[in-house]
Amino acid sequence: MGWRPDGRAGKRRVVMTAPNEARLVKCRKLGKELPGLAKPPYKNELGKRIYDEVSKEAWDMWIKDSVKYINTYRVDLTSAEGQKFMFDQAEVYFGFKDGTLADTAFVAAEPGGGGDDEK
Repeated sequence: MGWRPDGRAGKRRVVMTAPNEARLVKCRKLGKELPGLAKPPYKNELGKRIYDEVSKEAWDMWIKDSVKYINTYRVDLTSAEGQKFMFDQAEVYFGFKDGTLADTAFVAAEPGGGGDDEK
């Protein structure tokens, strides 16, 4: 819950307000209605489309998966070329355009593949 002044001059009374309910979107990645992002993630048309059509859950998946592209291709996110590469990958990832995602060097660990946890 938040608060706001009640607007009466000279009074410092606090009025409690209910938090905004989550904005729901029909997520194109996960195929169901889920809470959306609080604001567009990018200041471009892709950011608006993601805000309108992608859930926070799917966005969080992209953030986790995008690290694989950044690491494999050593993407410089401050360069126009690096940003274009990542925007292109995001468009394919979320199904905004047809194509194949770039390969990554990521190799998933095999279940029970050793480690200190096994005894």
